[in-house]
Amino acid sequence: MRLLLAMILVFVSSLASAEGDKPPPLVDAGWLNANLDRDDLVVLDVRSGIDNGGDRSSFQQAHIPGSIYSSYTGDSWRESRDGVAGLLPPVVSLERLIGSLGIGNDDTVVVVPAGTGATDFGSAARVYWTFRVLGHDGVTILNGGFAGWNAGGHEIASGEGHQRAVTQFEGNLQQELIASLEEVEEARGTQAQLVDARPSDYFRGENQSPAARAPGTIPDARSLPHGDFLSERGQVWYLDQDSITARVNQAELNPATRTIAFCNTGHWAATDWFVLSELAGFEEVAMYDGSMAEWSQDSNRPLQVAKKGLGKLMDLFN
Repeated sequence: MRLLLAMILVFVSSLASAEGDKPPPLVDAGWLNANLDRDDLVVLDVRSGIDNGGDRSSFQQAHIPGSIYSSYTGDSWRESRDGVAGLLPPVVSLERLIGSLGIGNDDTVVVVPAGTGATDFGSAARVYWTFRVLGHDGVTILNGGFAGWNAGGHEIASGEGHQRAVTQFEGNLQQELIASLEEVEEARGTQAQLVDARPSDYFRGENQSPAARAPGTIPDARSLPHGDFLSERGQVWYLDQDSITARVNQAELNPATRTIAFCNTGHWAATDWFVLSELAGFEEVAMYDGSMAEWSQDSNRPLQVAKKGLGKLMDLFN
């Protein structure tokens, strides 16, 4: 399994390089600096208050030259429905949002997080997943975000940022990238792998999000904490690609099996989806955007927590 995963990672990297204009899923500041003048390149800064990442005023004070701004938490990249937070908005709403930013179907989008924390990276991963769900493959994430760009000594601009003309963006829904509640319920009796991206204390049921009605995880899920893929260097948070193989092996995941990532509200899970689907080369990876916020709404759905002092697992029904 270790050899297979290592070979997949090498293959994915070489494939990205061979595709020319299509960027690899994750780029560094050097790559962006070299491609910044491309006419088809849109640098989308999605900084928000997550991990003290900033807001529009922070963008106005300092940003990557030519970039545009859209708040991850304030501009309807996610929505609440029927008491469940973090859901994917309707395609028509996302088309309107993306088109209003001046992003068209032929553009290559570089999503820029703040680079200030592990949870902040999930902002970029969630926006990246949204573009892929809409059938837009010309998208990548700037590893290290704006903090990494700044730390690299690259040029900084200020002001309102680049103003792009409103355009038409047409989405083509990729349903296979979205896991429904029904599929998650069925996954427990099939070969599909459920992956919990939350920190270990949430997985064990020792901590609980306000979005979930009870602690615990979906029975039979594997723990793959999103934060384990991120590391801090010089006050900048980067996704550590060298840790992927070890983390995936530790979770005993099979790259040939359909995999469903979840968390509390479909935010941390976006990082796991991004790592497994785009970097580790898993064949089929979907994200359950309803996550524990939806799963825990019905007291008839089972939850699994760690038995204190025994290290074993038991099923609880809330």
